Amino acid sequence: MFNNKNILITGGTGSFGKKYTEMLLKKYQPNKIIIYSRDELKQYEMAQDYDNKCMRYFIGDVRDASRLKKAMKDVDYVIHAAALKHVPIAEYNPMECIKTNINGAQNVIDAAIENKVEKIIALSTDKAANPINLYGATKLASDKLFVAANNLVGKQNTSFSVVRYGNVIGSRGSVIPFFKKLINEGASSLPITDEKMTRFMITLEQGVDFVLKNFERMQGGEIFIPKIPSMKIVDLAKALAPELNCEIIGIRPGEKLHEIMCPSDDSHLTLEFKDHYVIAPTIKFFGSRDYSKNSLGEKGNKVNHGFEYNSGSNDCWLSSDELLLFAKDV
Repeated sequence: MFNNKNILITGGTGSFGKKYTEMLLKKYQPNKIIIYSRDELKQYEMAQDYDNKCMRYFIGDVRDASRLKKAMKDVDYVIHAAALKHVPIAEYNPMECIKTNINGAQNVIDAAIENKVEKIIALSTDKAANPINLYGATKLASDKLFVAANNLVGKQNTSFSVVRYGNVIGSRGSVIPFFKKLINEGASSLPITDEKMTRFMITLEQGVDFVLKNFERMQGGEIFIPKIPSMKIVDLAKALAPELNCEIIGIRPGEKLHEIMCPSDDSHLTLEFKDHYVIAPTIKFFGSRDYSKNSLGEKGNKVNHGFEYNSGSNDCWLSSDELLLFAKDV
């Protein structure tokens, strides 16, 4: 579906944007891939690796509404990946996080509607479910904005959906490269915030594949959530460096012990498919939409009342060998 299409990726020089670009170029023949981001050095470096004739590099910030509107001219699909994501930094700099993650989200929506973009998927996070930190709260607000945007398009053929998933293995700032750096520097122990802490884990390629597939599935208004394994942070540390002790340092500002992707409060809206869940919108849109059957014909069933998809009670866990396999190329 991406052949001969114009695709724009906000935050496109990040880990996700680069992998998404790589897979688009490998699997499709897009007309244009527009990388929209604010860092000229990262754009320059990315252009050395991705210099296909369809590539375009557009300096801009999602906080800049007029610049976004220019960048989205003649665009068919948008992936909104730009965000401020560091949990403790967001706690100390709340307004900066709000400006990018909430105001920026609305700017993306306005630009997409003005330019009659066909489909938009916004990337979210497990931290947006029952948020306790500023970052998660801004992403929940962003999710709500993208879902509600489907009521702003009228009869225009523009649809907005959200993809929510957990920690991306090997992404910048994530735990595996952090632990490996400490190990390589000769650390005598690895810091663990809490020995009970768990997280959902997904590879970058799995995340990109999931987003690609959801462009085909989406009707507009859904939150898509993949079925992915959990891991204990302490198990990861022991797999990477079994000879090192774990030093319990306490939970950082805004951290949870376990993450949630489908809250129990949304169980009446949640549908289970073979390899993913969908949270249907709480609000109604013009025209009927049956979220129990997606655009690919896949069928989902309502989950039980009170169902919660929680990293601590997940029925799928990564083994030590799987953790080492995932960590090998990070």
